[in-house]
Amino acid sequence: MPADQFLDALSALQRATRRAIARPAKLAPLTGAQLELVRLVRRNPGISVTDAAAELRLAPNTVSTLVRQLTDERVLVRTADASDRRVARLDLPPGLRREVEAWRDRRVEAMEAALAALTPEERTKLEAALPALARLAAEVAE
Repeated sequence: MPADQFLDALSALQRATRRAIARPAKLAPLTGAQLELVRLVRRNPGISVTDAAAELRLAPNTVSTLVRQLTDERVLVRTADASDRRVARLDLPPGLRREVEAWRDRRVEAMEAALAALTPEERTKLEAALPALARLAAEVAE
Protein backbone atom coordinates (compact mmCIF):
# COMPACT_ATOMS: atom_id res chain seq x y z
CA MET A 1 0.00 0.00 0.00
CA PRO A 2 1.60 3.34 -1.06
CA ALA A 3 0.44 5.25 2.05
CA ASP A 4 2.14 2.69 4.32
CA GLN A 5 5.31 2.81 2.24
CA PHE A 6 5.27 6.59 2.33
CA LEU A 7 4.89 6.70 6.12
CA ASP A 8 7.63 4.08 6.51
CA ALA A 9 10.00 6.11 4.33
CA LEU A 10 9.30 9.33 6.26
CA SER A 11 9.82 7.55 9.59
CA ALA A 12 13.09 6.02 8.40
CA LEU A 13 14.32 9.42 7.20
CA GLN A 14 13.40 11.03 10.52
CA ARG A 15 15.09 8.26 12.56
CA ALA A 16 18.23 8.38 10.43
CA THR A 17 18.47 12.16 10.81
CA ARG A 18 17.98 11.95 14.59
CA ARG A 19 20.65 9.27 14.91
CA ALA A 20 23.14 11.05 12.66
CA ILE A 21 22.92 14.43 14.38
CA ALA A 22 22.48 14.47 18.15
CA ARG A 23 20.49 17.25 19.79
CA PRO A 24 22.29 19.76 21.99
CA ALA A 25 22.42 18.43 25.57
CA LYS A 26 19.96 21.06 26.81
CA LEU A 27 17.38 19.82 24.27
CA ALA A 28 17.96 16.09 24.78
CA PRO A 29 15.20 15.60 27.38
CA LEU A 30 12.56 17.60 25.49
CA THR A 31 9.36 16.03 24.19
CA GLY A 32 8.45 16.23 20.52
CA ALA A 33 5.99 19.07 21.12
CA GLN A 34 8.53 21.04 23.15
CA LEU A 35 11.14 20.57 20.44
CA GLU A 36 8.71 21.71 17.75
CA LEU A 37 8.10 24.89 19.72
CA VAL A 38 11.85 25.49 20.13
CA ARG A 39 12.35 25.07 16.37
CA LEU A 40 9.47 27.43 15.65
CA VAL A 41 10.88 30.09 17.99
CA ARG A 42 14.32 29.69 16.38
CA ARG A 43 12.76 30.46 12.99
CA ASN A 44 10.51 33.23 14.37
CA PRO A 45 12.17 35.09 17.25
CA GLY A 46 9.62 37.22 19.08
CA ILE A 47 6.64 35.10 18.01
CA SER A 48 3.63 35.43 20.28
CA VAL A 49 2.17 32.48 22.16
CA THR A 50 -1.06 32.87 20.17
CA ASP A 51 0.78 32.85 16.83
CA ALA A 52 2.88 29.88 17.92
CA ALA A 53 -0.29 27.97 18.81
CA ALA A 54 -1.79 28.74 15.40
CA GLU A 55 1.40 27.75 13.57
CA LEU A 56 1.70 24.48 15.49
CA ARG A 57 -2.05 23.85 15.27
CA LEU A 58 -2.29 23.45 19.02
CA ALA A 59 -4.64 24.96 21.56
CA PRO A 60 -3.27 28.20 23.06
CA ASN A 61 -3.46 26.72 26.58
CA THR A 62 -1.34 23.75 25.40
CA VAL A 63 1.31 26.11 24.05
CA SER A 64 1.14 28.17 27.25
CA THR A 65 1.88 24.98 29.20
CA LEU A 66 4.82 24.19 26.90
CA VAL A 67 6.10 27.76 27.28
CA ARG A 68 5.91 27.52 31.07
CA GLN A 69 7.81 24.21 31.05
CA LEU A 70 10.48 25.56 28.70
CA THR A 71 10.91 28.86 30.52
CA ASP A 72 11.27 26.95 33.81
CA GLU A 73 14.09 24.98 32.14
CA ARG A 74 15.58 28.20 30.69
CA VAL A 75 15.10 26.93 27.16
CA LEU A 76 12.77 29.81 26.23
CA VAL A 77 12.65 33.44 27.25
CA ARG A 78 9.20 34.95 27.59
CA THR A 79 8.83 38.73 27.56
CA ALA A 80 5.86 41.07 27.44
CA ASP A 81 5.23 42.84 24.15
CA ALA A 82 6.35 46.47 24.27
CA SER A 83 3.05 47.83 22.89
CA ASP A 84 0.64 45.35 24.53
CA ARG A 85 1.79 43.95 27.86
CA ARG A 86 -0.86 41.19 27.66
CA VAL A 87 0.96 39.60 24.69
CA ALA A 88 3.88 37.30 25.48
CA ARG A 89 6.80 37.20 23.03
CA LEU A 90 9.07 34.17 22.85
CA ASP A 91 12.76 33.80 22.09
CA LEU A 92 15.69 31.53 22.82
CA PRO A 93 18.44 32.56 25.22
CA PRO A 94 21.44 33.75 23.11
CA GLY A 95 23.74 30.85 24.03
CA LEU A 96 21.08 28.25 23.36
CA ARG A 97 20.11 30.00 20.11
CA ARG A 98 23.69 29.49 18.87
CA GLU A 99 23.54 25.80 19.83
CA VAL A 100 20.16 25.28 18.16
CA GLU A 101 21.32 27.05 14.99
CA ALA A 102 24.52 24.98 14.93
CA TRP A 103 22.42 21.81 15.37
CA ARG A 104 20.21 22.86 12.47
CA ASP A 105 23.29 23.61 10.36
CA ARG A 106 24.66 20.12 11.07
CA ARG A 107 21.32 18.58 10.09
CA VAL A 108 21.25 20.59 6.86
CA GLU A 109 24.84 19.61 6.05
CA ALA A 110 24.05 15.93 6.65
CA MET A 111 20.99 16.15 4.41
CA GLU A 112 22.97 17.97 1.71
CA ALA A 113 25.62 15.24 1.80
CA ALA A 114 22.97 12.53 1.55
CA LEU A 115 21.27 14.33 -1.33
CA ALA A 116 24.62 14.69 -3.10
CA ALA A 117 24.97 10.89 -2.99
CA LEU A 118 21.79 10.52 -5.04
CA THR A 119 21.71 10.63 -8.80
CA PRO A 120 20.85 13.95 -10.45
CA GLU A 121 17.56 12.41 -11.58
CA GLU A 122 16.69 11.36 -8.03
CA ARG A 123 17.47 14.84 -6.69
CA THR A 124 15.34 16.41 -9.44
CA LYS A 125 12.41 14.13 -8.56
CA LEU A 126 12.70 14.96 -4.86
CA GLU A 127 12.86 18.68 -5.56
CA ALA A 128 9.84 18.45 -7.86
CA ALA A 129 7.92 16.61 -5.11
CA LEU A 130 8.42 19.36 -2.50
CA PRO A 131 5.26 21.36 -3.38
CA ALA A 132 3.18 18.18 -3.34
CA LEU A 133 4.67 17.23 0.05
CA ALA A 134 3.74 20.64 1.43
CA ARG A 135 0.16 20.22 0.14
CA LEU A 136 0.05 16.70 1.58
CA ALA A 137 1.13 18.00 5.00
CA ALA A 138 -1.61 20.63 4.84
CA GLU A 139 -4.21 17.97 3.95
CA VAL A 140 -3.15 15.72 6.80
CA ALA A 141 -3.27 18.70 9.19
CA GLU A 142 -6.86 19.41 8.18
